[in-house]
Amino acid sequence: MTTAKSRGPALRGNGHGRGMTGSIGGFVVRRARLVLVVAMLAVVGFGVLGLGAFGKLKTGGFQDPGAGSTTAQTLTDQRFGGSVGVVLLVHAVAGTVDGAPARAAGAEAARRLAAVPGVSNVVSYWQTGNPGLRSKDGRYALILGSTKSDLNLSSSELAGLRSHSRQVDAAVGGGAAIGNDITKQVGKSLRVAEGIAVPIILALLVFAFGSVVAALLPLAIGMIAILGTFAELFLFGSVTSVSIYAVNLTTALGLALAIDYSLLMVSRFREELGRGQDPAQAVVRSVQTAGRTIVFSGATVVAALAVLLIFPLYFLRSFAYAGIGVVLISMAAAVVVLPALLAVLGRRVNSGRLPWARNREPSTAAPFWGRLAGQAMRRPALIAIPVLAVLMLVALPLRHIQFGTPDDRVLPATTQSRAVGDVLREDFTGNSATALNVVTDGPLGRAALTAYATRLSGLAGVARVETSVATFAGGKAVPNSANPTLARPTAQRLSVVSAADPRSNASEDLVRTVRGLPGPDGVRVYVGGETAELIDTTHAIGTRLPLAGLLIVLTTFIVLFLFTGSVVQPVRALVLNAVTLAATAGLLVWIFQEGHLSGPLHFTALPLDTSMLVLLFCIAFGLSMDYEVIVLSRIKELHDQGRDNRTAVTGGLTRSGRIVTTAAALIAVTFFANGTATVSFLQLFGLGAGFAVLIDATLVRAVLVPACQRILGRAAWYAPAPLRRLQTRIGLAEARS
Repeated sequence: MTTAKSRGPALRGNGHGRGMTGSIGGFVVRRARLVLVVAMLAVVGFGVLGLGAFGKLKTGGFQDPGAGSTTAQTLTDQRFGGSVGVVLLVHAVAGTVDGAPARAAGAEAARRLAAVPGVSNVVSYWQTGNPGLRSKDGRYALILGSTKSDLNLSSSELAGLRSHSRQVDAAVGGGAAIGNDITKQVGKSLRVAEGIAVPIILALLVFAFGSVVAALLPLAIGMIAILGTFAELFLFGSVTSVSIYAVNLTTALGLALAIDYSLLMVSRFREELGRGQDPAQAVVRSVQTAGRTIVFSGATVVAALAVLLIFPLYFLRSFAYAGIGVVLISMAAAVVVLPALLAVLGRRVNSGRLPWARNREPSTAAPFWGRLAGQAMRRPALIAIPVLAVLMLVALPLRHIQFGTPDDRVLPATTQSRAVGDVLREDFTGNSATALNVVTDGPLGRAALTAYATRLSGLAGVARVETSVATFAGGKAVPNSANPTLARPTAQRLSVVSAADPRSNASEDLVRTVRGLPGPDGVRVYVGGETAELIDTTHAIGTRLPLAGLLIVLTTFIVLFLFTGSVVQPVRALVLNAVTLAATAGLLVWIFQEGHLSGPLHFTALPLDTSMLVLLFCIAFGLSMDYEVIVLSRIKELHDQGRDNRTAVTGGLTRSGRIVTTAAALIAVTFFANGTATVSFLQLFGLGAGFAVLIDATLVRAVLVPACQRILGRAAWYAPAPLRRLQTRIGLAEARS
C-alpha cells in the first residue's frame, strides 16, 4: 500500500493524467475563435427554439396520474363536463340573499357564468334552494360552475364575472380563479425578485472580480445555459407534459451555476497568470484543474436532480428536465466556451479594474478562511460541537412537520379568490366547492344510489351528500333537493360535503373512510376532490422518497469516490449535507408551518408544500455538493502533492473559501429575493434555499469540514486497495504540472 506522500510525486508528469479536461484545454487554445463562432451560432439557435418553449409548457402537473383521485377527475371531465371550477360569491350588502335585489343579481351572475366557454352545469342557491349554498347568516350565496381540469380561463373572462353595486356584489373564486391568480402573482413576484437580485448580483460580481470584463463572463455563460435549456424545454414540451414553473428553475439555477463555474475557472486562470504562465498555458492548466472540478461538481448536481424523474408528478419531473439540462449546458459552456473566451482575452481579462484593484494582482487567496480552518483543526471538538448544537436546535421543529398542497391560502388575503375562500371557510356549513367528489364508473339505479348516499351521509363529519336523486343529511333525504346535473347514463356523481377544512386530519380521515366503505354492487367507485388529491400526492411522493434518497446517496458516493479516491470522504460529505438539510427543514417548519414570521412576510401559516419541499432539498443538496467538490478539489490537490493533513486543509480553504462564499452570497441573493414574493410557496423555496446555501458555504465548509478532517486524519483518504486501483485505472486523477 502506497502512502499519500509517495503517491503525490509519482503523479507528476504522468502522461495519462492530462485526461479529458487536459485535451479539451489544448483544443480550446488552438481553436479558440472557432469555438466562439460555433457558440454564437448555437446561442442563436437556442434563442429561436427557446422562444417557442413558453407555448408548450403547462400550469398543472401536481397530481399522480395513476391515483384514484386523478381517475375520479378524469371521469368527471369526460362524463360530466368537469367539477366545480368557478365559484361566484354573491354578497347582499343590505338585507339577505333571499331579498329581491340579491335574487335578481344572482340570476344575472348565473347567466354570465353560463355564457363563458367551457363552463357547464351552472347551479345557484336561488335555482336549487340548496341550503349548503347559503351562508349561515344569510348574507352570502353561491353560484357554482363546472370546468374541465385542463381548462384555463383567462383573466378577462374571470373579470367579466365580477359585479358591484350598492346592494349586491359578486366576487369570483374556485379552482380556475385560484390558478389564474397564482400564475399572475408568481409572474409578478419573479419579476420583482429579478429586479432586486440582478442589479445586486451585477454589483457583487464586479466587486468580487475587481474587473468589469471578468465580471461579465458569468453572465455570458449564464445566457448560454438559460437559452440552451429553454430550447431543451421546447423539445421536451413537444413530446411530453412539462410544467411552466421549470422556466423559473432554469433562470435561477442557470445563473447560479454560471457564477459558480465562472468564479472557479476565471479565478484559476488569473492565479496561473500570477504564477508567470502565458495565457495559453494558463488556459490549459485551468481546464485541467478547475475544469475537472466543474465536471465532477456538475455530476453531483445532476445526480441530485435526476432523482426527480422517479416521481409520477410531471411538475417534479419537469424540474429534472430543466435542471439536468441547465447543469450540463452550464458545465459544457464553462469547460469549453469560457476557456475560449479567456484564451482570446488573455491578460485583458483584468481590464476595467476597479480603483482599489488596480495596484494589486488578482488573487483567490483568503487567509481568513485558512485561519478559521486552522482554528477548527486545532480544537475540532470545542469548535464543531457548538456549531452542530446550533444546527440541531434549528432542526428541532422538524419533529412536527406536516405536508400539504397549495390552495388559495398561498395567496395574499387581499386577492379576490383568496377572499372568497376565506368566506367559504368561515361562513358556510360545508363547502360544496371543496367537497369529496365520488364518481361511479358505470350506471347506478335509483335504489342503489339512495342506499349508498344514505350510508355516506351517516358517516361522522359528513354535513350532507348531494346526488341526482336528493340531498342526504344524517341518513335521510331532504325533500325537493335533487340535482339532475350529477347524473349521466354511464355514471353518477355524489358530492360528499364536510364542515372540516379540506387540509385537516378530519377531512383526510373521511376520505380514507369513504374509500374503505363497500361501494354499490356492479360499479367501481373513485374518490376525488381536494383532500383526496392531497392524500394521493403525498403518498406518491412519500412512497418514492426512500428510493430517491438511496439513489442520491449511491450516485453521490460514486462520483465523490471517483473524484477523491476515498470511500470516507463521500460518507463525511453526505453526513454534513444531511445536517444542513435538517436545519433548513426545521427552519421552514418554524417559519411557514408554525407561522413565526407570518406578520413581516405576510403569509398564512400552512403545512409545507410537499412538491416544493422535495424540489428545494434536491437543489440544496446539489449546490451543497457543488461547494463540497470545489473545496475538496483544492484540499486534495495539496494532499496529492504530499502536504500534511493540516497544511492541505488550511491551504485548500485559503484558496477555495473565498470562491465558495462569494458564489454562495451571489446565489443567496437570487434565492432570498423570492422572500419578497406574494405567494407563500415561492417564499418558502427562496428563504429555504438561501438559508441552506449560506449555512453550507460558511459553517459547514469553513468549520465542520476542517474539524472532521482533523478527527479523521489519514483515514479521511482511505479506500480498499482494489477500489483505489480501480479509480487509478479509470484515469480520473487530476493532472499535475
